[in-house]
Amino acid sequence: MGETAYRAAKVAGAVFRYGVQHGLCESDPSCDLRGAVLLPVPEHRAAVTDPKKLGELLSAFDAYMGTPVVRALALQPMVFVRPGELRHAEWAEFDLDSNVWIISAARMKGNLQAKKNGSPHVVPQAVAILRELHPLTGGGRYVFPSPLTAEKPMSDNAVLTALRRMGFAKNEVTGHGFRATVRTIAPIASERLGIAPEVIEAQLAHAVGDALGQAYNRTQYLEQRRELMTKWVDYLDILRKGAQVLAFKGEA
Repeated sequence: MGETAYRAAKVAGAVFRYGVQHGLCESDPSCDLRGAVLLPVPEHRAAVTDPKKLGELLSAFDAYMGTPVVRALALQPMVFVRPGELRHAEWAEFDLDSNVWIISAARMKGNLQAKKNGSPHVVPQAVAILRELHPLTGGGRYVFPSPLTAEKPMSDNAVLTALRRMGFAKNEVTGHGFRATVRTIAPIASERLGIAPEVIEAQLAHAVGDALGQAYNRTQYLEQRRELMTKWVDYLDILRKGAQVLAFKGEA
């Protein structure tokens, strides 16, 4: 509620300022709300940040691989994207033969300018789960359609419900926590995998301060990112099978 009120106050202020500038109203009454409606402190979403626990989570997904929503959960730690970017994935964005997923700038997080003129984000790894899923949902627009209508993608609530049915509590893991999982474990694994930190940041689609830097991340790192994604998926397989767990700094 607090965030909704904060955003509503900002929109109202913009409307009234427009009105004042064009002679449609005398003042901006939303000014009286400044300082009264504050943006709430963001809460961190529950996430798995231990490699061994991540392996257990991936194994649980394997046991419940019958539905598209669980396949989406299994993909989330593999592809480094945000939950909404994955849930809204469309089959037209994938080239399974070339193992590439291209997400338009309009679907990525960013300001209006970036969404209009930014470069697409490339995920240079299409895993076997997608090939297995194609016979089930490949005839429609969305890779992960809503069970109610194929015209819409599945909801965030569907992901949470699936996690709870598998026995994972709200304070253990959430759909939005997988980015934190990747951001925590991937840099640690990269020391053993030989992947530079900036390549991981580029694959996470983190913003770079200048346009030149953004372009460099999206182009020059592409081959390194392909190597990263291949090694990362292999590492997740190792965790899933429980064959090896990379220790955190200071451990072992």
